[in-house]
Amino acid sequence: MAQEQSAPLPAADASTLELQKATQNPVADLISVPLQSNFNFGYGAKDAPEGSGTQYVLNIQPVIPVTLGATGFNLITRPILPILEQPDLIEGGQTWGWGDLQVQSYLSPNTGKGLIWGVGPVLQLPTASDPDKLGSQKWSAGPGVVVLTMPGKRVIGALANQICSFAGDSDREDISLTTVQPFVNYNFDHGWYVSSSPVITANWEADGNDNTWTVPVGGGFGRLIRLGRLPVNLQAQAFYNVVKPEDDPAPDRTLRLQVQFLFPK
Repeated sequence: MAQEQSAPLPAADASTLELQKATQNPVADLISVPLQSNFNFGYGAKDAPEGSGTQYVLNIQPVIPVTLGATGFNLITRPILPILEQPDLIEGGQTWGWGDLQVQSYLSPNTGKGLIWGVGPVLQLPTASDPDKLGSQKWSAGPGVVVLTMPGKRVIGALANQICSFAGDSDREDISLTTVQPFVNYNFDHGWYVSSSPVITANWEADGNDNTWTVPVGGGFGRLIRLGRLPVNLQAQAFYNVVKPEDDPAPDRTLRLQVQFLFPK
């Protein structure tokens, strides 16, 4: 008996689905400008006499792909600049400003099929507007890697990096930080999708195992829309930290809202 074949998607739906999946692929050959707002509730060390508050972090993180001639590879560059509002938990009160700039670069085959991967360096620069409150005052670097697959309407993978400080203010704490962001997406019709992409961190310079890990769980949904001819990806996710440092000011909960402007080639 002949195997039943599903009807092909209409061209408009197919192009929307491909664009949805590209927004969920960290090494896609797609220029985009995500503006990611993070509301961190319950921010503050548990034993802090000032209590806790809400920290706001706006990550400005454009994605810039460059095709490397006939090599069959793309170079994907992702600079990430955080704009922060620290709550009134420390001497000097509430603080607004920008933090340390991190630049991630990934070399990735441009086939976009099968198992997709990217590897490259990560560099963090001490660029904070208020170094004492918003920055590390350290130069840090290390390796980064992305691995994912996109079967059918799913996009599944993970992004990970490890940075260590190598220069900067000797009076400030050294940095040895692992960041792992697994992501799972399922795409529906008309631009809708569900997503989970928690950011898990391990601070290897922390004092004791109780202060090393931050592990959130959660997820949310999003939709790809069009403003005239401009595709825009809207997303909302919420997370709860099931594991967080005892002494550091990691939040209890995070609400992440993102607007991503897309510029297909």
